[in-house]
Amino acid sequence: MLHPSLLPRLLAGLLLLPSVQADDAAHARAFASYAAGQHAQALAQFRQLAEGGDALAQYNYAMMLKRGEAGSDTAAWLPWLEKAARGGVMHAAYALGLVHEHGEGVPRSQPLATQWFQRAAEQGHTQAQLSLGTQYFLGRGVAKDFRQAVIWYEKAAEGGDMAAQYLVAAMYEHGDGTAPDRAKALLWYTAAARQGDPVAKLKAEALARQAD
Repeated sequence: MLHPSLLPRLLAGLLLLPSVQADDAAHARAFASYAAGQHAQALAQFRQLAEGGDALAQYNYAMMLKRGEAGSDTAAWLPWLEKAARGGVMHAAYALGLVHEHGEGVPRSQPLATQWFQRAAEQGHTQAQLSLGTQYFLGRGVAKDFRQAVIWYEKAAEGGDMAAQYLVAAMYEHGDGTAPDRAKALLWYTAAARQGDPVAKLKAEALARQAD
C-alpha cells in the first residue's frame, strides 16, 4: 500500500505575503483588500503589480483568477502562474508541477512536473522536495532512482514533513538507495511518530526493541 504522500496532491493556491522589501507596501494593501473580502479591488491591485513584472503579485493574481474570485476569468490564470514560477516564486514552481502532474488545463506531463518540482525543491520548498522524491521513487517523468529519492525525502524530512520522515526512515531501514542504517531509520520514524503517524510509532518501537 502506498504511503499517503505518494497519492495525488491538490493545488491549494494560498495567497502569499511579500517577503522582499520591494513593493511591500503595495503588496500589503492588496493583501489587506483581499483579507477584507474586497476581492475586486484586490484583483485590480495584484494585476497592476503583476503587469509591472512583480512575480509574487503574478502568483497571487493567478490564484485569484483560478478560484474565479471577483468574477474573474479563470482561463487566464495559468500563464500568470508560469510567469511567477519563471520569476523565481518557489510556490508557483511547485504549483506548476502539480498542474502538469494532474493535467489541469494542460496535457498531463510527468517530465514537466518533475522539472518544476525540481526547481521549487532546489529553492527549499518542502512539499516540492517530497514530490520530487516521489517522482524518483516511482520513476515518474524521470528514471527511477532510489538514491535521489532518499536525498530529496531526507531534505523534506529535515523541513518537518511527516510523510517524508516516514518514507526516508523506511528507506534507511531496508537499504533502498542507501546503505541500511537502523539508527537513522529510528531517528526518522521517531520524528514522524512525534507528529502523530501511528505506523511510524510502531516501527520506531520495533526498531528500539531490536537495538536492546
